[in-house]
Amino acid sequence: MQLTAPLLSVIQCAAEAVLTLTDTLDEADLLRSRLTRAEVQRQLALMADTLAAVQPQAQGPMPEIDWAGWRTVAAALARPGRAQDEALWFAARSLAPATLSWLRFYRPSLPQLFDVWG
Repeated sequence: MQLTAPLLSVIQCAAEAVLTLTDTLDEADLLRSRLTRAEVQRQLALMADTLAAVQPQAQGPMPEIDWAGWRTVAAALARPGRAQDEALWFAARSLAPATLSWLRFYRPSLPQLFDVWG
């Protein structure tokens, strides 16, 4: 499971970037801002793609992470329109913060997943 640690690190960094970028924005501001929106969407897509690359045996010990929700968000982010806007806001305000919280929660209890040298 040594390959899991770098993936989880990428996910954590991307989630932190999303939270930083959207900290003071409401939904209208995010959707209106070309540059911020593009970067938030890029970070969320990175999270979704990286979460999809986590092996099932590493996903099992972390059931509270919304693996299926991220697959749904990934599909919605790929299609411009209202569904993309809704997925962008939902992932930025709900899914990314929750995922980050769960990763921080699991780190001490599942060091074998987070330790590159484990």
